Amino acid sequence: MDSPRGGLSPRLKSTLQGVALSVGPMIGAFVLSGLVLLAMKVDPVEYYTYVFRRGLLSPSGVQATLTQMGPLLLLAASLIVAFRAGLWNLGSDAQFLLGAVFVAAWAPVMVQHLPVWLTLVLSMAVSMLFGALWGLLPAILRAWQGINEIITTLMMNFLGISLASALVKLAFADPATTVPQTRTLPVADRLPGLFGTNVSSGLVIGLVVIVAVHLMMTRTAFGLKLRVVGANPAAAAHAGLSVPKLTVAVFAISAGLGGLAGAVSILGQYGNVRADWNPGYADTIVPLVFLARFNGYAAIAYVFLFSALGIGSESAARRLDVPNYFTLVTIAMLLVLLAVSERWAVRRRAAGKGV
Repeated sequence: MDSPRGGLSPRLKSTLQGVALSVGPMIGAFVLSGLVLLAMKVDPVEYYTYVFRRGLLSPSGVQATLTQMGPLLLLAASLIVAFRAGLWNLGSDAQFLLGAVFVAAWAPVMVQHLPVWLTLVLSMAVSMLFGALWGLLPAILRAWQGINEIITTLMMNFLGISLASALVKLAFADPATTVPQTRTLPVADRLPGLFGTNVSSGLVIGLVVIVAVHLMMTRTAFGLKLRVVGANPAAAAHAGLSVPKLTVAVFAISAGLGGLAGAVSILGQYGNVRADWNPGYADTIVPLVFLARFNGYAAIAYVFLFSALGIGSESAARRLDVPNYFTLVTIAMLLVLLAVSERWAVRRRAAGKGV
């Protein structure tokens, strides 16, 4: 209902503010990145035109963009589960890499003895298992010892990344190559393409999972329990909920999806893991999940945009002599502006309540 004086209704005003807080930091990050490009004597309009033309309009670029979305959506789903439950899983890179490494070691061997479809299914199950196991220690320490999971997941992240690299160089190294890497899964044995294109069916897996996670967290009793635990653990315990068990469940689901993201990346894109490989996807997905306000549907749109930006920037870097890591500059600015916008929103709410 509109206000008596013809102004915006409170509901519409709140919606517009939410959109502004989500879109504003993104636009600001592009503007500031453009200023950095100008300082580097690069035309920002030409750069971003080429980026989005490659990532969104080129047939090969669009297929690469959609394929890359698969693991990114799974990581977004992983973080949404944790963040909506009030927990910080900052070890997603390690969970991703360990899932990828174990699948890269398992799949090329097992496909010689099992049907391809069974190998793919079991590989994804294995990745989820190892991802969940890696998130078990922070979960136990948080659930029964009250130790801050930000510290423990960050520590496990560094350990997991190093362990993944060591496994590739030692236990899982392909003896037939001089470059430290796992055995390579043949292209014919990977996740099939969609509709005769090069788009991996990992995209479908990512879309199904993030929608399922969104519905679980917003429409089910289990999701409600997790949100209650995240909002007020003391009230949840008073209501009879087992906060420690739910904490472990959150970490198991979140870390398991992180491991699954690694499997989809290997089974749908790369086919193997090289030593010291770490795309660092989780660090870039965190701000996108916050921009989406932990909404699975909105996260799909942001992941698509970021995926296109990543694919296009690789080509733009070669064409315009811009560093390959320039996309990280945009992400860093996005994080800063996101923090500023959140601080502004908190102050606005406090002022509205007369605090």
